[in-house]
Amino acid sequence: MRLHKLKASDVTGTYLVDSQLTETDILLMARQLANLRLRRGRALTSPQEVFGHLQALLADYEHEVFALLLLDSRHRVIAFHELFRGTLDSASVYPREIVKTALQHNAAATVLVHNHPSGDPAPSPTDLALTHKLKEALNLIEVRTLDQIVVGREGCVSLAEQGYL
Repeated sequence: MRLHKLKASDVTGTYLVDSQLTETDILLMARQLANLRLRRGRALTSPQEVFGHLQALLADYEHEVFALLLLDSRHRVIAFHELFRGTLDSASVYPREIVKTALQHNAAATVLVHNHPSGDPAPSPTDLALTHKLKEALNLIEVRTLDQIVVGREGCVSLAEQGYL
């Protein structure tokens, strides 16, 4: 992709295209824009606010990915980290590594995130059990678990909104 294909226009949130774009160009730009929206210092106020960004980042993976969205005490983004990669329908997630990452970034809160390569974001019983286990581990170090978001091509599901947290 040539960097000069896309330029910001005079209207905030709109862009001008100066040459032909491929589907690969568009997907790459969507991922780059999603990363910008989850940049350090940006305040997050609702699950819906991050759903589109997370879908751009994780929905098209052919393998399961588990990530952390690390937040400060005002729920501003510190960092977004993809921590574990797995297979078509599972990923090994280690609470020790989750806790270690939260401590390294001095996070006050976190949003757990993972994708379902099948496209269906409905949480599985395993997802619910893991969320509970990770929430308990993070509570020990006084890091709040605000949500677990499951990402699929068909949408995103917030376990907090579903009443699981």
